[in-house]
Amino acid sequence: MGQKHICILSGAGMSADSGLQTFRDSNGLWKQHRYEELASPQAWEDDPELVHEFYNMRRKQLGQVEPNAAHKALFLLEEKYEVSIVTQNVDDLHERAGSKNILHLHGELRKARSEVNPDYIVDIEYDKLTIEDKDPDGHKLRPHIVWFGESVDAFDDAIELVRNCDVLIIIGTSLQVYPAASLVNYAPQDADIYYIDPKAQEYMQMSNVKIIQGKASDRVPELVRELMK
Repeated sequence: MGQKHICILSGAGMSADSGLQTFRDSNGLWKQHRYEELASPQAWEDDPELVHEFYNMRRKQLGQVEPNAAHKALFLLEEKYEVSIVTQNVDDLHERAGSKNILHLHGELRKARSEVNPDYIVDIEYDKLTIEDKDPDGHKLRPHIVWFGESVDAFDDAIELVRNCDVLIIIGTSLQVYPAASLVNYAPQDADIYYIDPKAQEYMQMSNVKIIQGKASDRVPELVRELMK
């Protein structure tokens, strides 16, 4: 009998306890712009400097925060289980906590890519990007982020991971953003499913899911202790 496979689906609530702002909050305006307006191909076409400014600020902020107790607890699971993390987050806090197998559905803040050649991707750490930054062919570098209206190329890989799990743990996501929200539907019928979120009760309508209401940094370590017994 091989190791059990635990798949984690993590969203913004996972990183909120590290002090990372979620730009979707009720007051989620930045310089009079809604988050959705800035994270779009249209915004990039209209004002690439503004888009860079927004993501430079987010990258700087990311460099100033640390993984929280929830990120660290998930890393501990690797002692006993095969663990895959599918995250909607573009931060690197799972990586910095030590987790090995991470699939970023919506891209990564610490990377940039050519606006023309999607295969040209560079690691920029927490540095600033400007419209002067180009790929070898002279095309502008853009944030390596899946913007609204763009396809989520990693989605098929995510489905595969969820399909092959024994335990599914959903953390800090409202399950309102598609296609990520539909991933729970691919879990095997006999999988144990846990859902951790302050509003878990409101969001989750499936009867076979164990609801754990509360913040990720409180509840994830508790669940991990349980699973490690």
